[in-house]
Amino acid sequence: MARRREAGPRVFLYGAGKLGTALARALRTAGMRTTLRAARRGLPRSIDADVVILAVRDRDVHPLAERMRGAGIVPAAAVVVHVAGALDAEALAPLRASCAGVAQMHPMISFASPRVTPGLARGNVHVQGDAVAVARATRLARRLGMAPRTVPGLDMIAYHAAAGLVANGAVALSAVGAQLLVRAGVAPEIAPRMLGPLLRSVADNVERLGFPEALTGPVRRGDAAGVGKHLATLETKLPEAVPLYLAAALAQLPLARAIGDAAEESFADVERVVRAAQKRSAQQGAGPAKTADATESSASSPSSSPATRRSSAPRNPE
Repeated sequence: MARRREAGPRVFLYGAGKLGTALARALRTAGMRTTLRAARRGLPRSIDADVVILAVRDRDVHPLAERMRGAGIVPAAAVVVHVAGALDAEALAPLRASCAGVAQMHPMISFASPRVTPGLARGNVHVQGDAVAVARATRLARRLGMAPRTVPGLDMIAYHAAAGLVANGAVALSAVGAQLLVRAGVAPEIAPRMLGPLLRSVADNVERLGFPEALTGPVRRGDAAGVGKHLATLETKLPEAVPLYLAAALAQLPLARAIGDAAEESFADVERVVRAAQKRSAQQGAGPAKTADATESSASSPSSSPATRRSSAPRNPE
């Protein structure tokens, strides 16, 4: 006879934005009784839950904790956690005396839309705060198939910046790649479908192989001629992307040298090609400010790729 799955905690999730909506959906799928309330509806008269999750903007976490304390709606036996990446548990300090404990529970996952729940399996959750709250948040994360971690003394701002650099930088880099694919002859609606699987393979390599082994491509091979061909094509088809390519190439060089798939002379040749292109770019006046203007102009142009245009969908304020 099959064993019934252990009942999970009752969860109250406040904030129905991208993260809150997707997280509530995932919690329900995992068999947890979850109540989702949009922040625009205001505080409820009471909360019946074991875990209260606040999924609001960073700047709203502390004021919300003060309002909830004043309203007296958090059960004394419940724990309260927030999902902000740049704030520690002390943002919830006003509630500490009126509940069982408070904690940060930040999922290092990209939540881009309330309509789509990203894959959470193997995703990391940074958990930090009072022991009881940390324990419940940890169990919650494990029920979702995620890996809870606590890093003592973690610099929260640097941690959050690292997550933003990778998650949002990858989107921006992909948008530029999509423009180049379109100019190479790929249909605009196909470009994201080509880049998505590529990004997934990169993510798999990063997770399974780590650094520097996850690196591939002409820089790893010490192929100065290949890098030169890329730059010549970019200078013709998408010149505003040249500084981005050069910065990425320079960031790859230490990884490539650590792997050692080519002789040092080959990596020196790659660096010479990159530095020469930087000098050409500077002489042509393609500095950072001008490059940003060019990118913005390209993105807003009627002929630009739909993959890089601003969405016309209404923004969810949460």
